[in-house]
Amino acid sequence: MFDLFKFDIVLDSSALQGYLVRYRTNGNRAMTLSRRKMIGLIGGGVVLAATATAGGFLATRRPTRALAPWAAAGTYDEPRMKALSYAILAPNPHNRQPWAAELLGDDQLVIHRDKTRNLPETDPFDRQLTIGMGCFLELLRMAAAEDGYALESDLFPQGDDGPVAVIRFTKGGTKDPLFAHVFDRNTNRNGYEDRAVEADAQANLAESFTIKSDQADVAALRTLTWEAMKIEMTTNHVMVESVELMRFGRAEIEANPDGISLGGPFLESLMLVGMLRREDQLDPTSTGFKQALDMIQKAMNATNAYAVITSTGNTRVDQINAGRDWIRLHLAATGHGLAMQPVSQSLQEYPEMATHYTQVHEMLAVPGETVQMLGRLGYGPAIDASPRWPLETRIAHE
Repeated sequence: MFDLFKFDIVLDSSALQGYLVRYRTNGNRAMTLSRRKMIGLIGGGVVLAATATAGGFLATRRPTRALAPWAAAGTYDEPRMKALSYAILAPNPHNRQPWAAELLGDDQLVIHRDKTRNLPETDPFDRQLTIGMGCFLELLRMAAAEDGYALESDLFPQGDDGPVAVIRFTKGGTKDPLFAHVFDRNTNRNGYEDRAVEADAQANLAESFTIKSDQADVAALRTLTWEAMKIEMTTNHVMVESVELMRFGRAEIEANPDGISLGGPFLESLMLVGMLRREDQLDPTSTGFKQALDMIQKAMNATNAYAVITSTGNTRVDQINAGRDWIRLHLAATGHGLAMQPVSQSLQEYPEMATHYTQVHEMLAVPGETVQMLGRLGYGPAIDASPRWPLETRIAHE
């Protein structure tokens, strides 16, 4: 699950201002809409905001400080810091950003996974977190090559419980054309356009990756991925972990630019009128929970192709390599104008998901293989980047 519940609601700002419904007071009497009426308006695409100045509200909802690391990438002079400034943009589960880098001497890095950022409920064996580290290492390699450096990497030199990698920078490196798409790559959780992935894009991606676009396969995967998502959202001990990592609105996102971001004009409007609350996300009977479930289902159903990453083994190195493949797939898809989102809930290894874990392997793997990643693929709207901690906060010190 890579930052699963963050939604980017794409609405034209001028149209949005025209839709805003404000609370007004007349003496002590509040002129408000009923809760049922408000829900009906939202279902039709109307945003409600309890604010006096719609334009000012809309203009200030972007968590600018939490997005600053995207602008800072590549601005460092020191080669290792420069490469790291790109690597921290990698996708990762729940946007936990579990990496920590230790600079040794003039040319070495030791890369650690910060285990205080573990996800024991959704990722009990740290498999997905390790895949996220693979995404990080591949972006690090690509960024270093762009700057004229090759990396000599020793993975898990002290075993699975030690550093993820010890890396030496040397002169050389071959530039990777996929690096051109680093700033355009984002995980897009919106509904995709109702059209097939173009044949040339599909053929190009299928040279290195498994793409599922047959109508029967797509129908089966829509059902499987939605059922798995619903299990995750209605399994209390799993959902508690996710809700604890939700950041509601710009202030929370900028204070902790990791976890599951719930922000932007649409969602913050709902927060202001009490229709999106943290406590509701753990109550399957609440209107807020049902609205979220419905939003996610509609987005997931708007999918006409899937991408799959498998491995013949399931060691930590296999998981790192799956992450390398995932980020390369995502960058390649971005280059073709495609959006992607992981829908790997059925691959998670907690007991309530066991049946769907078996089903997804029967559907997508040969005996002995592990399905490491499953994602939806299509043409989606432009979205903003995900928040990131500044690079300096990810540097470990002895």
